Amino acid sequence: MTVEDAIKARCSVRSYADRAVEAEKIKQVLEAARLAPSAGNRQEWRFVVVTDKNKMVQLAEAAAGQMFVSRAPCVIACCAETDFHEMKCGQLTYPIDLAIAIDHMTLRAVELGLGTCWIGAFYEAEVKKILNIPEEIRVVELLPIGYPADKGRPRKKRHDLDKIVFYENWGEKR
Repeated sequence: MTVEDAIKARCSVRSYADRAVEAEKIKQVLEAARLAPSAGNRQEWRFVVVTDKNKMVQLAEAAAGQMFVSRAPCVIACCAETDFHEMKCGQLTYPIDLAIAIDHMTLRAVELGLGTCWIGAFYEAEVKKILNIPEEIRVVELLPIGYPADKGRPRKKRHDLDKIVFYENWGEKR
């Protein structure tokens, strides 16, 4: 599978087969995150791998009742141990760096035959309590991961490049 194939195949999976994900595959997904670039090589990301069904039910409830989260064989809490460093452009590094790492994870998961779904709708304080995450750590995303039970939803139509790309100045087209 090429990177382009993985990008085209990746979709949000909300239905998982009743099948455990091999520890080696989880490790390969986490390795993809570890290899991601980060601003100033800060590597602020931290991950909590959850397979305990009771905790996963609690995580699903903390994720605004999205119970499909508990039906995945694994959920990875994607966190940041951060000093809230800002880039010169004014953006915090940790959410951007973690997004890059998570994207690496989701594409590697596709290559391994796994499905994922970015979950940003959750109550951070509840997730921290469930997983015993220290107060100073930020929980940025939850990532259920498993073998898809079906093909998933078809991808919604994407904007054409000419709608989203400008050249040299905002609004200029070629």
